[in-house]
Amino acid sequence: MGGGLGVDYHEPDKHSIPDFETFFKIFADFLEIRPAQKIHFELGRAVVAQCGSLISKVLFVKKGVNTNFVILDAGMTELIRPALYQSYHKIENITNKNSSLVRYDVVGPICESSDCFGKAVMLPETNRGDFFALRTTGAYGEVMASQYNLRNKVKAFYF
Repeated sequence: MGGGLGVDYHEPDKHSIPDFETFFKIFADFLEIRPAQKIHFELGRAVVAQCGSLISKVLFVKKGVNTNFVILDAGMTELIRPALYQSYHKIENITNKNSSLVRYDVVGPICESSDCFGKAVMLPETNRGDFFALRTTGAYGEVMASQYNLRNKVKAFYF
């Protein structure tokens, strides 16, 4: 059995560990196992998604008439899920957390319209050189990374 046990992409610190007890209780309560049967669970992302964040540096802040852009040094080559599925990953400015909020489109440096991590994201005022964390990427980042557009793969750091 796999899938179905999600992770909290919006509040990863609030719910860092999925509710495994309730998940397994549903199977225990409603699944009748025959004597020779075994159940195997493939929990994948529920186990590792919260174990990683993509840390990226701001290359440039572009202030537009209608849209402000934060351009990161990481792009869809390091985390492709938002480009493929319009998936959500919480984006945080980890350098500056305490200034007034500004609306930004957070994008990568690859010249593709799909190289976007988030649109209209409310973040503290951001400057070139700030560091950003894209959260809950442990199940997706390195294993789905590519060398599209001749970009080198980044080195993973483990703590």
